[in-house]
Amino acid sequence: MEFGPGVAHLQNEGAYAVLADATALEAQGKNIVHFEIGQPDYPTPDYIVDAGVKALEGGKTTYCNPSGIVDLKTAIANHVTASRGVDVTADMVVVGPGCKPGLFFTALALVQPGDEIIGPDPGFPSYTNMAHMVGAKPVQVRLNAAGGAYDMDALEAAITDKTRIILVNSPSNPTGAVQTMDELTALARLVQRWPRVWVFSDEIYAQLVYDMRIAPSYLKAAAAVGVLDRCVMFDGASKTYCMTGWRLGWSVMPKALCDKVHLVMVHAVGCTANFTQAAGVVAVGGDDAFIRKLVADYKDRRDYVVKRLNTMPGITCASPAGAFYVFPNVNGTVCHLDLKTQVTDTKFLRLLLEYPLKYTSSTTKIVKEQELDVSIDVGLDI
Repeated sequence: MEFGPGVAHLQNEGAYAVLADATALEAQGKNIVHFEIGQPDYPTPDYIVDAGVKALEGGKTTYCNPSGIVDLKTAIANHVTASRGVDVTADMVVVGPGCKPGLFFTALALVQPGDEIIGPDPGFPSYTNMAHMVGAKPVQVRLNAAGGAYDMDALEAAITDKTRIILVNSPSNPTGAVQTMDELTALARLVQRWPRVWVFSDEIYAQLVYDMRIAPSYLKAAAAVGVLDRCVMFDGASKTYCMTGWRLGWSVMPKALCDKVHLVMVHAVGCTANFTQAAGVVAVGGDDAFIRKLVADYKDRRDYVVKRLNTMPGITCASPAGAFYVFPNVNGTVCHLDLKTQVTDTKFLRLLLEYPLKYTSSTTKIVKEQELDVSIDVGLDI
């Protein structure tokens, strides 16, 4: 069968592939504890659920503004202004059914044939697939030793006249590393030299950080350097408010681009569910007591998992500053598992499923394929 170029190179997320294998083993009666999918194991807070139910009972089941209802866009603008220190207005916000549509639709509005999109390596698998879908060439650039910011020499070497978008993700999926404001400012200054290049800052984990209130934002760095007009910030409710199934995300961008993405929303999805947005108003506009408790619990899990991993022969693991992942290096297990060659992430995960262990883990393709991503969004009582 012949497929279009936009989908010919698409690949599944490694986490979902491992989930399928683990689920098959569960069907055989094996006890599996899942560490592969990046999804909170907490339910959506009651006060947010109540707002959604009230909206449903009040008849908010109809079409609404394709780019978001006014109340939610205003709440998001106020939240971003307060948390990122950059003035944002409601007409700079586009609401969508999750964070991914925002990334895809905004790229679609900017990319031209032959353009390139630079993404982090290791990085979220959808970035590469997004590039293919919008007709761009994905270019993966390695991160620095800390696993947060780009290796700046490698990034400078990768930027060309064809570069259209540079993707930034802090805190990082999968490493959990958090970029400093100095690192984000250095990126903004580099982008300043390339007037055609935009930066997409994926800040979906920004409030899930362990030693600060919120992660430094590229939005603020871009404003300080003077390249805010070529910056788009992405965030959403899935991780911070445990609303993965509600499908609610948002993007902050210059108004002219906002108008074009609004049109893409009109023709691609129509709108985001009205009642979901009503719940989002309460989530974004509320206090952060729930988030603080969530982060405290994740911190306990992080400390436990990192400590245990570092006691295992052949495994080393740094302590992440944010998100809910750890990113252990497993290449030292070659001698302990009597393997003849360097272990890859995929091979190691297959071994985990074959051995009588209690957990699975997710894969991520990286430069040397010797590290893997483990979610810590599972309670300690396993």
